[in-house]
Amino acid sequence: MITLLSGIFIKNRDQTENGEVRRAYGMLCSLVGIGLNVLLFAGKYLAGVISGSIAITADAFNNLSDAGSSFITLVGFKFSGMKADAGHPFGHGRIEYISGFGVSMIIILMGAELFKSSVEKILHPEPVAAGTLSMAILVASIAVKLYMCLYNRSIGKKIGSEAMKATAMDSLSDSAATTAVLLSMGVTYVTGKNIDGWCGLLVAGFVLYAGYSAARDTLNPLLGEPPSAEFVEEIKSTVMAHPEILGIHDLVVHDYGPGRRMISLHGEVSGDCDIFEIHDVIDRIEKELNQKLGCESVIHMDPIEVNNKTVEETKAVLVNRLKERYPEISIHDFRMVQGPTHTNLIFDAVVPFGFPLSNDEVREGIERLVDETWENYFAVVQVEQSYV
Repeated sequence: MITLLSGIFIKNRDQTENGEVRRAYGMLCSLVGIGLNVLLFAGKYLAGVISGSIAITADAFNNLSDAGSSFITLVGFKFSGMKADAGHPFGHGRIEYISGFGVSMIIILMGAELFKSSVEKILHPEPVAAGTLSMAILVASIAVKLYMCLYNRSIGKKIGSEAMKATAMDSLSDSAATTAVLLSMGVTYVTGKNIDGWCGLLVAGFVLYAGYSAARDTLNPLLGEPPSAEFVEEIKSTVMAHPEILGIHDLVVHDYGPGRRMISLHGEVSGDCDIFEIHDVIDRIEKELNQKLGCESVIHMDPIEVNNKTVEETKAVLVNRLKERYPEISIHDFRMVQGPTHTNLIFDAVVPFGFPLSNDEVREGIERLVDETWENYFAVVQVEQSYV
């Protein structure tokens, strides 16, 4: 159905890297989600009233909350496409993450309410009538929710939307929850035993876990998560494809919403190069990153010595000694400043997050290592963290 509707309502539907196409997919899927969830609510509520089952009634209101969640996602896609302005120079893309978080909060609240109702049902059980109509409605609901999971997951991956991936997870948990309700009705129909409240607890567990997973996946981009290894590799391969760039470091990726990432990095170039020529190369790389990855980028030019044998040999020895003592640490911006009494080795050391030593301890350790390796050589170290 989504494929058919996208062919009718979305122009150039295969160009998912286009912001307008991406937004159109999000809004279309949200509208379809609203319609299907409202129909499921009506059917399950009818089945709950007929059977007297708290689990089915709760499942019905879970679908109603899903319709509200789809509406929030729809609003999120609508506003995330607004153009940048003076108050929001990086655009409004993060609204989509906020809407996804709102969806997760609704899911968690519904799960908590369902948990409460199920406990009351266990403490004060009421008879449940397991009829054919109610069971048929539940079977149809499972099929619809599985379809919603598949199309939300597929489109979410295609356009890179965490909000839609959260909706897909919610649909999958809904189908599992409804399956549990259906099994409880089957048990009641066959054995006459009322396990409605216990199945309600199981449904609540599914719903709460779905809410937690969705909240985690939408909060991480808001708080600032590292870029994927694949994206980092694409950046590196694009930049290093130019022979004038000898290395890169201090790569930082800022995420301002889907399709709104900014890159900053330091590109190492020969200190003997023509500054105007290398500036032109860097301009071309920035344009290439924009065209290939859809990202604005700022590249800082770092000159390094390439024809100084003493510098190259000293750096190689230092790198090997560091690998022996601190294999997780890398260095860059290495240079030597020689004086009449001693030589300063000046460089930056990159330490991963979670490293057992503090920055001061790392600095002191490297200073001792240099002192052990050479006489009259002193380390001037700037310790920093990696952001990728």
